[in-house]
Amino acid sequence: MFFKRTYVAVFCTLLIFFPGIVFSKDIVINSSKMSLTLNYGEGAGITSLVVNGQKVVSSAGGIFTSVTVGGITYSSLHLTKKPAFSKIGNVYRLSNISYGDKSLIVKENWIFKIANGAIKWTIERITDKPVIAAGEATPVFNFDSINTWEGAYQGYGGLAWFYLFNEKLCTYGVHTRSSDFWNSKNDNGLNITVDAPGKNVAMKYTRTNDDKLAYTISVSDKELLLKYEAGTNRRRFIRGKTDVWAAFNMRAGLSKQSITFTPFDFSKKYGRGIFKGIDGDKVGAVLNTIARIGVIDSLHFGGNSWHTPYGPICLHEQYIAQLGLGINDPKFLMGDQSSLDYYRDHAVKPDGRVYSRWAYTNEDAGPGQFNSDGFYEAQWGTLMDSNPDFVTNIAELYDLTGDKAWVKTHQLSCEKVLQWILNRDSNNNGLVEMMNDNSSQKKSSDWIDIVWASYENAFVNANLYHALVKWADIERQLNNQSKAKYYADFAEKLKASFNRPTNEGGFWDEEKGCYDYWRDKDGSMHGRNMVTPVNFMAIAYRICDNDTRRKTILDNIEAQMVKENLFFWPLAMSTYAPGEASRQQYPFPAYENGDLFLSWGSVAVKAYAEYDPALALKYVRNVLNQYSKDGLAFQRYGRLKQDGLGDDILSGNSLAIVGLYQAVYGINPLYNRFYLDPHITPELAGTVLTYNFRNEKLTISLDNNSYSVANKIFKVTANKSFGFNASKTELSYFNGKSADVSLRARTVSSLAIDVQNWDTDHMEWRQHVTKPVIYTVCQLEPNATYRLSVNGSKAQDVKSNFKGELIINYTPKSTDETILIIK
Repeated sequence: MFFKRTYVAVFCTLLIFFPGIVFSKDIVINSSKMSLTLNYGEGAGITSLVVNGQKVVSSAGGIFTSVTVGGITYSSLHLTKKPAFSKIGNVYRLSNISYGDKSLIVKENWIFKIANGAIKWTIERITDKPVIAAGEATPVFNFDSINTWEGAYQGYGGLAWFYLFNEKLCTYGVHTRSSDFWNSKNDNGLNITVDAPGKNVAMKYTRTNDDKLAYTISVSDKELLLKYEAGTNRRRFIRGKTDVWAAFNMRAGLSKQSITFTPFDFSKKYGRGIFKGIDGDKVGAVLNTIARIGVIDSLHFGGNSWHTPYGPICLHEQYIAQLGLGINDPKFLMGDQSSLDYYRDHAVKPDGRVYSRWAYTNEDAGPGQFNSDGFYEAQWGTLMDSNPDFVTNIAELYDLTGDKAWVKTHQLSCEKVLQWILNRDSNNNGLVEMMNDNSSQKKSSDWIDIVWASYENAFVNANLYHALVKWADIERQLNNQSKAKYYADFAEKLKASFNRPTNEGGFWDEEKGCYDYWRDKDGSMHGRNMVTPVNFMAIAYRICDNDTRRKTILDNIEAQMVKENLFFWPLAMSTYAPGEASRQQYPFPAYENGDLFLSWGSVAVKAYAEYDPALALKYVRNVLNQYSKDGLAFQRYGRLKQDGLGDDILSGNSLAIVGLYQAVYGINPLYNRFYLDPHITPELAGTVLTYNFRNEKLTISLDNNSYSVANKIFKVTANKSFGFNASKTELSYFNGKSADVSLRARTVSSLAIDVQNWDTDHMEWRQHVTKPVIYTVCQLEPNATYRLSVNGSKAQDVKSNFKGELIINYTPKSTDETILIIK
């Protein structure tokens, strides 16, 4: 009796001195690398979340659910009655979580289940009536600091980069079902994936007033629409507020979704290997951040950041798919497929013209030249490069994925898009003409949008050549030989005209030692000031196949770079003539008249890599050094001070590093093989890269005159370029640039081959294998006799079949042997 009276007395005393006291209970739920604390009583929420030993949530309002109706937010932190808790095995259940008032009653059950190191949280919600919700959270996470994570990779390959949340109440909203939060400084990572069958999922990220990161998951029957601005409703990034989503209809009744928390090690999941002679951490950082920020949302892939005030996407950029080569994330490739599908269906006009841009608003559009989806023609002119660049992005993404069924869905649209621009060759000289005839019209026609390039434009025609070559090959694969020939023939005609001297109707300027930018309809030449994208594209796309011209261009550019000590190539090496550009571009250097735009890094690195890889590497290092100073978070760099300028942050700032991967390391995924074509310098020897290719990780090893590609079973080594492909039991080797298999090997064991020599009359390789192999040597003369020897033993005669194949069933006598076939 005494105990009971004392207990009551103490309880009453507590209520007198601490009238706001809440009695609640904590339940700790642990997985192997994660721990969360579920708190319930007068409220319900997760008050602590520990991931890989780091506490990332630690507050009373850490993680909870809510609904906002009529200006009032009802949440699980304030319940109308105490919920009930139960536990059976590794399943934890919190039932009868009730909140709201007469305007809306919400009842929820939370079920937590531990499996395979992850924690799955299922939320069952019942609402008593349909309402118009200004917002809902199932749930919202309040991470301890905006710096807890560096960023969050989206399920479609984009990035919420918290470095750009540079003031309180910055909010970014996207449509996705998963998010990879990461921090490269401590290698911590957390994947959060939502499973809501038949529902739409949206996520938003906010820097709160107290500098925390609020991450909100919203589930709805229909896709959430954007709130801002009235009339366009396309803005994903807002400042000074958090209501990025428009109000939506929330139906009454039961809804159910699951959120799975999975910890990961950032270096293991996103690591890129061992780098020699270059700072690999910076390489990874650039490709993990800047390269991704042009992805605005799940259907909007471009080169301009979601952070940009009017949020543009330039469809006239041929390198968006190419970014995926460096990013090397399958989610990015799948997301870009969806984006290009969307562009096909919404940005291509009935006549085949491709709108050149998309934006949050219509402020950059020509009068009345936009559609309801946000695609438009720019106020500066008809930017013609959007047509070939649309085709190039589809073709290059196809190389990265090998998805033939997908590219087939774009065949008719690409043919229509190409025909629209090919019809612009009115004089039948192979060079298409712009919509503007003369620079005096003060209209632009390509990416360099306030320089008045007109009529026959080398920039656009170089892009078109590249698109035609890529698409002709795809038409061959789709068995349309007549179209393939048509595009290939047009490309050859274009190339021939492009390379003619200016006095013969071409672009080569013998006096200036470069390709001029454009020709007005009156025949006058303009842009004679070494416009670098024009000349780099001419070399990188192999329009210029004259070694003397190539040397002249690249040597002259480098001489000027050294003279001015520039860290990166400017858009033009000297000034445009008066009247060739907008008057704001003078005096030189200013903006597009001579400033440094990093978006042309990949074609520049490619142009130099085959000529002098040390020069290519020099500017790659310069970009990495600049990243360490400012994150490359600018539109461009001024010529005079080499300082960052412009709030229009471009993902193209990463393209020199993409060029490092593609042209220096030689990594080129192609539709039917992984093609390796390195141009490394001695200090890069010993580099070992890991690379995602068709759902498996490859290991690429680069040494002086010895290059290899391997998966878990097969390995090919050679001293020159080659292609690699493999299944579980079959290895395919492609000699040099050949798109056809040169050697096929079938075996049930691991196999490594080191190719010593490969030509039509002499094929030699060392093998390391322990079980029988069936070799098929391909591309031989049909029905011809060859001599086969192993380890220098007496040769035996073997004969190719009618297909030109030599089939060898071989059982190894030792682990390492050399096989020689000669004619």
